[in-house]
Amino acid sequence: MPPRTSAELLADLVAFDTTSRNPNLELISYVEAYLQDLGIPSERVPDETGEKANLWATIGPDDVPGIILSGHTDVVPVDGQDWTSDPFTLTERNGRLYGRGSTDMKGFLACCLSAVPAMRERRLARPVHLAFSCDEEVGCVGVRTLLDRLAERAVKPRFCVVGEPTSMRVMIGHKGKRSMRVSVHGRACHSSLAPQGVNAVDYAAMLVLKIREIGRRFAQSGARDEGYDVPYTTAHTGIMAGGTALNIVPDFCTFDCEFRALPSDDADALVEELRRYAKDELEPEMKAIAPEAGIEIDVFAAFPGVETRPDEEITRLAQGFAEAEGWGKVAYGTEGGLFQTRLGVETVICGPGSIAQAHKPDEFIARSELDACDRFIGRLVGWAAG
Repeated sequence: MPPRTSAELLADLVAFDTTSRNPNLELISYVEAYLQDLGIPSERVPDETGEKANLWATIGPDDVPGIILSGHTDVVPVDGQDWTSDPFTLTERNGRLYGRGSTDMKGFLACCLSAVPAMRERRLARPVHLAFSCDEEVGCVGVRTLLDRLAERAVKPRFCVVGEPTSMRVMIGHKGKRSMRVSVHGRACHSSLAPQGVNAVDYAAMLVLKIREIGRRFAQSGARDEGYDVPYTTAHTGIMAGGTALNIVPDFCTFDCEFRALPSDDADALVEELRRYAKDELEPEMKAIAPEAGIEIDVFAAFPGVETRPDEEITRLAQGFAEAEGWGKVAYGTEGGLFQTRLGVETVICGPGSIAQAHKPDEFIARSELDACDRFIGRLVGWAAG
């Protein structure tokens, strides 16, 4: 099979609509076949539904620690977005390649796959592992089954590069996140008899104010890390719904909220603080009127932060692969914290494209970014060859 460029492979990958609500198995099958044609075996690790899967492949020896190139296969929806061209057909205009996932993050996957023939041709002293995951965009959910599988192995990888878009700058940190859905159950009655009911919207509002109070506390006196755009832990409420009519005391309200915590702050402790406030301060008032009333706080997505030291070996290696000094930290989350905390793998984030283009209509990646990533991986392969 003649070598495929990263741009050619990106066109194939973008054509698969792997929006997180959809299965990704057609794309996984495509990658399996591509690797098989190159003589590279791969391992499919399905999620609990069997409708999605992660893919793991190793080029080089499997009995020594190596380096992971990690990327997710799912993309965010295009619903309601005004695209100039078909989001699932890669379209080039003025050196930019437009398509959903071109930057976030199929561009990195394409560069990885384009480099496989060179990896195969060289006698790698250290293995290069490809880890292509599912369901990253909905809370870094899918990769966990792959990590469970890897944790059982005697020889674990030593390094990981997560190829989220950083314009090929080496990033060594991001915050952890806890995403919560809060459900408040009250008791309905006519609004003229409001004190006889339990207003779920009122109590939800008090919880929202508690979240705001926590956020303000960290803004005013919390830990600081000036490497981040927002240098402290934040709290945020994004969606809220409750009530049916003005003259009915609402018996139900729900809202979604989050904590984005510096790696030095305990995100789980913040969730527990909110739970204690609900249980100790609000529920006794509610149950005094309606014993059936209560509050549920469900953490529906969570991932740890990344905290890699500037002097760790992976930082120095990645700077060499990128041929760039310096490092930074990103505002968004990645699967990197899971590789770091669950496998003990030294991890950095470095990939082509700009996060400013992600999740938007007319998402694009510049050809020059793919070229820079190709060079990065080429130098990485040279290092792996020893």
